[in-house]
Amino acid sequence: MANVDTSLPSETSGAAARLAARHADEYPLKLYGGWFCPFVQRAWITLCEKKIPHQYVEINPYKKEPEFLEMNPRGLVPTLAVPASARSKQQKPLFESAIICEYLEDAYSDEAKYGPALLPADPYERARARLWIDHHTPEKPYSIEQARDELHGHIKRLTDQMDSPGPWFLGQEFSLVDISLAPWAKRLWLIDNYKPGGLGIPKEGQDGIWGRWRTWMEALENRQSVNDTWSDDERYVLAYKRYAEDTTNSLVGQATRQGKKLP
Repeated sequence: MANVDTSLPSETSGAAARLAARHADEYPLKLYGGWFCPFVQRAWITLCEKKIPHQYVEINPYKKEPEFLEMNPRGLVPTLAVPASARSKQQKPLFESAIICEYLEDAYSDEAKYGPALLPADPYERARARLWIDHHTPEKPYSIEQARDELHGHIKRLTDQMDSPGPWFLGQEFSLVDISLAPWAKRLWLIDNYKPGGLGIPKEGQDGIWGRWRTWMEALENRQSVNDTWSDDERYVLAYKRYAEDTTNSLVGQATRQGKKLP
């Protein structure tokens, strides 16, 4: 598409760059990602939490290699390349971050080898977790005031469902619910950076909804897998400036601004 802003840096930085370097060697299971993408961070956190051996492949969104497009013609990240068999070099692709995360949870379920499960064993609690993993984007444009009110409403409904005393959504157990929400929670500070009035979330007091929210956020900000998959803050300022100033003309950018589903 013409007039697409291509100023986005094409590589990881900071802790994410160090993690990517540790997983740069050829390996049958591959995560194709983009450092800036919250959906990619979901999948990457899951790989880290379960300590699953893998190769991380950074995709330049404006210069996608033919072999990647052959595997995923939509050209979107994350894409997980799964070995067709132990002896085959062929790979089967998986798309969509929530599906990738659940695949990793199911395929690497040996807790002695891959660590604690990220979904509850109880059928009801498992279904409840999936309800909150599911992310819906309202299909309408927002003013900043409408967006802030809507965000506060979502946070209050989410926090009201969190098990006490926490710190995680399911209480003491870190789960795919936390992983699914983490990339967006980590990026909320960018609203303060770009928009008048910012988030408008109270910063003091430990009681009630906002106290529980801060307990969860503090735990999230100290989680190693979340920090290891995070590039330098200034990179995100640069990346999301394009959206804040409406200079990107990509299909994803248009959908984001209009509150529509991603292409």
